[in-house]
Amino acid sequence: MLPTIVHNGPVMSFPGSSRRTQSLPLAEAPSPVPPPGVDCRKSAFFLDVDGTLLPLAGHPRDVSVPRALLERLDEIRSLAQGALALVSGRPLADLDRLFAPEIFPAAGQHGAERRDGAGKLHRRDTHAALLHRLRPKISRCTGRIRGSFVEDKGLCIAIHVRDRPEIVDGLRKELESVISPHPELALLEGKNVLEIHPAAMDKGRALEDFLTELPFRGRHPVFLGDDVTDESGFDAVDRAGGTSIKVGAGPSRARYRLETPAAAVAWLSGLARDHP
Repeated sequence: MLPTIVHNGPVMSFPGSSRRTQSLPLAEAPSPVPPPGVDCRKSAFFLDVDGTLLPLAGHPRDVSVPRALLERLDEIRSLAQGALALVSGRPLADLDRLFAPEIFPAAGQHGAERRDGAGKLHRRDTHAALLHRLRPKISRCTGRIRGSFVEDKGLCIAIHVRDRPEIVDGLRKELESVISPHPELALLEGKNVLEIHPAAMDKGRALEDFLTELPFRGRHPVFLGDDVTDESGFDAVDRAGGTSIKVGAGPSRARYRLETPAAAVAWLSGLARDHP
């Protein structure tokens, strides 16, 4: 059975951080599967990981990549002549551990670090010293609110509240009080997670950088993501005339929708099967 893709329609207001307010469209009726024009041999694929290729887990370390998924991604990468990249909030080292022994081009920490198609590393770390000074304050904020845990990624700091979503509002206020004097930093809110990251970088900018480089340049971009943190990527792909696909429920500016990570993997597998 083919997965359902839903085309997005009317616009609504989406509640989020006061530092970053977004207007996101609602889903309408299903559209054909797959969307027209997606050809592995002519496309560049950009794939979020958690919540998109893999179901969300209680803790980032509880996730693993099935061998079948790894083989499918390698097949699509081959058909696309190398034009497949992971675009994630995870650090690059974490992505390499998850997807070992394969090493993909990737943007980690929402683009604060990036490995291009030639294997060259790019880092946006001008904010690193400031983030280091703020770590004690951030720790005190999270310590005052039970039910959260900190994932320090180096260039970003994520505070997860997956077991207690009701504490997000209080935690957001605490963290905004810490970073509000520092325009170099932004607070991004995802699914039961608040993340402090460099304001000058997001997944959309990372995608734009990839699209200026080989093997991605000149190809039809396809981006799959599941969260508010992926909206900038949807925007970048849509501006480039590509295919943006939201995975899961919730409002989004993406043009299409797949219901679950399993449906997303099935859709990608179908693309690979279409090419003998």
